[in-house]
Amino acid sequence: MELTVLNDQGQQTATFAASDALFARLYNEALVHQVVVAYQANARLGTRAQLNREAVHHSTRKPWCQKGTGRARAGMSSSPVWRGGGRAFPNTPDENFSQKINKKMVRGAMACIFSRLAEEGRLVVVDSMDVDTPKTKNFANKLKAMGVDNALIITKEISSNLDLASRNLKNIWVVEPRYADPLSLIFFKKVIVTKDAVATLEEMWG
Repeated sequence: MELTVLNDQGQQTATFAASDALFARLYNEALVHQVVVAYQANARLGTRAQLNREAVHHSTRKPWCQKGTGRARAGMSSSPVWRGGGRAFPNTPDENFSQKINKKMVRGAMACIFSRLAEEGRLVVVDSMDVDTPKTKNFANKLKAMGVDNALIITKEISSNLDLASRNLKNIWVVEPRYADPLSLIFFKKVIVTKDAVATLEEMWG
């Protein structure tokens, strides 16, 4: 698979030979969907807490007589069928939303995503994304010259200057290969990968 190599002016200067196993795989939409849904589910936290009929503050007194009123029988006002009563099956903070995904499925989904990005021209390769000074303005001007305003940048190592220069930019996220998740790869308009990071990605997912 031949990937496009861009210079600092956003011009194509050459092509980069990459692994077909990672960047030229047939797209499997069902597999990608399952992995992305599982990734989002595994990130969920049990932050909801609802009250059951034991926890709500209601009197245990019988609201009215069992017979003779013509109304439906009722034992206490904390019943789930009453307004303000407890929930029959409440959400709890220890609720577990995690889903199990096999390693081969994750590897296959990542290969499908990278292949689709390369096919659509959203994946480009650069020699390096490092900067000389930790100035956000300088890094923003560099990205503007390349025609990039929304991108996930994958580099093998994040220097201190690059971290300081990029962390305040909106819609720009710089990560190492191990932190490139499927959701972010789909979300950003462009994915910029340095040459040394391509080798790491091929070792991880190829």
